[in-house]
Amino acid sequence: MANLRQLPPLAALRAFEAAARHCSAKLAANELSVTPTAISHQVRQLEDSLGVALFIRQPRQLVLTPQGRELQAVLSESFNAMANAVARLRAPPERTAITLSATPAVAARWLLPRVSTLRALHPRLDLRIHASHDAVPLDGITADIAIRYGRGQWPGMVSEKLFDNVFAPACSPALKLRRPGELVRQTLLHFEVPGSKTQPGTWPEWQQEALVPGLDVSAGPVFSDETHTVSAALQGQGVALVSLALIADELRAGNLVQPFGPRLPGLPFHLVCPEARRAEPAVAAVFEWVRGLQPPGAAT
Repeated sequence: MANLRQLPPLAALRAFEAAARHCSAKLAANELSVTPTAISHQVRQLEDSLGVALFIRQPRQLVLTPQGRELQAVLSESFNAMANAVARLRAPPERTAITLSATPAVAARWLLPRVSTLRALHPRLDLRIHASHDAVPLDGITADIAIRYGRGQWPGMVSEKLFDNVFAPACSPALKLRRPGELVRQTLLHFEVPGSKTQPGTWPEWQQEALVPGLDVSAGPVFSDETHTVSAALQGQGVALVSLALIADELRAGNLVQPFGPRLPGLPFHLVCPEARRAEPAVAAVFEWVRGLQPPGAAT
């Protein structure tokens, strides 16, 4: 196929553009790391091939002819565009960080085992997990997105329900519990959110439904981290009242059992982000990743 671009040699065009920009063969030579004689030779060849004069040569200065000004404008724009394109290709893509706030148990027991799937989808996106029971500001400083339990109504926020939050007694199968009345001979494991006036899924609340005779629901160790409560239950240290969603893997594997009710409904978990930022590419990527995860307990 014939070459449709009938252009002079690139070296000659570069030499001319540099000389035109500096109005000097010497300065152009310094920029291109050649001699002034080489610049003059390249420009002469270019003028011969075009059949026009590009410079008026004065003792200490090169002055562009009208044809030279026309060619210089086109070449300068073209070389700048090429330089910018090359710089973009050479520069590594920028990394983006998004902070996702969640309760310690949700972060440890549901998110962390699945973080690698986000990295596979978005290698240049760094996920930062902020573990807290507090509803921290989604201001782009403390956090960008959150998983919160509640009724799904937060002013100025987009929220989407992720999964329900139901509490029930759970323990190691080694304890061999079958009936609620057997709890009177077991250690109750408590979880309390530090500084919170309302506690989700407490033993006193459960006892109001179960009415187990002689059960002291004030006794037993208290943990400020739900993951520690689950760990104690896994080790057979007692019976925990925990969110079934957050021990779904252990229940499926048989490492924990949920021997009896009643079950206490809690507020469901929601994925939340500021409405004004929902469409931002990095925020949208993490939002879609979380909503695409299998809910705890779902078949895989």
